[in-house]
Amino acid sequence: MAASSCLLAVTGVALLAVVALCAGVGAAQLCEDYYDCTCPDAYDIVRRELIQAHKSDTRIFASLIRLHFHDCFVQGCDASLLLDSVPGMQSEKESPPNNNSARGFPVVDAVKAALEDACPGVVSCADLLALAAEISVELSGGPGWGVLLGRLDGKTSDFNGSLNLPAPTDNLTVLQDKFHKLKLNDVDLVALSGGHTFGRVQCQFVTDRLYNFSGTNRPDPTLDATYRAFLSRRCPPNGPQAALNNLDPTTPDTFDNHYYTNIEVNRGFLQSDQELKSSPLARGTTAPIVDRFATSQAAFFTSFAQSMIHMGNISPLTDPSRGGVRTNCRKAN
Repeated sequence: MAASSCLLAVTGVALLAVVALCAGVGAAQLCEDYYDCTCPDAYDIVRRELIQAHKSDTRIFASLIRLHFHDCFVQGCDASLLLDSVPGMQSEKESPPNNNSARGFPVVDAVKAALEDACPGVVSCADLLALAAEISVELSGGPGWGVLLGRLDGKTSDFNGSLNLPAPTDNLTVLQDKFHKLKLNDVDLVALSGGHTFGRVQCQFVTDRLYNFSGTNRPDPTLDATYRAFLSRRCPPNGPQAALNNLDPTTPDTFDNHYYTNIEVNRGFLQSDQELKSSPLARGTTAPIVDRFATSQAAFFTSFAQSMIHMGNISPLTDPSRGGVRTNCRKAN
């Protein structure tokens, strides 16, 4: 960013200067250098806090990228997921897709506190989630990308909207419909699903596949028999439904393309994962993309980075009359 532009930031019109510089990038007016003048260390601050958090929670990187995903899919990337319930507004956190499943909120609080210490009232919670997602992927061995920034935080949480998040039991048609409604194509669907290459998942999300697939009282026929036997030991019929399992049994904490190589041999943990390859409708749509990513990690990384940028540009809030920068991500200012 030019020195003259940063001088404008010092003189008190930083926001107008940055918005002007970002204009033309797209309708959302997001750009990589949004905080170059107003909070130049924002990326490093987020990265430092995530490295510290990971020391005591190896799951945190996968959890943070999931927060960004679940935020953007409900009324756009506006940090609505982070809001706590208040009278008259039930939080998205409490909806079935998120309750006792979405996690990492205390780490978000810690990152936000560090940003507020360095740059009070500057970095939005929505941008915090976008930065945390990219850093989490990179620190786990995945690709980096230029995160587009400049989102504001919304004032409301949409509980009902969060009920329509992509679900572990969704078939391919439903998944495609949910992605296409947000202007995300099949490549985005397959690439973003690759976020399941790391992290943990509860038994409750696989028990139907193991014991009563589609109400048949039989296992999902697309599930590899050896893998099914392994999961049955991990998740017995009357066992604890919250017990955790690796989404990727081979490299559970590494961001790589093993998600796709697992699907190729019918070892996708979630039904929604295996649908991308095994659905009768996948042959001419998503299956060739799965094949390409299973063969080439480089192709997956390139597409994943681009799809994360696409997802991060779902209806970002940039109008100051409708949003702002929360000082506490859990509540509107």
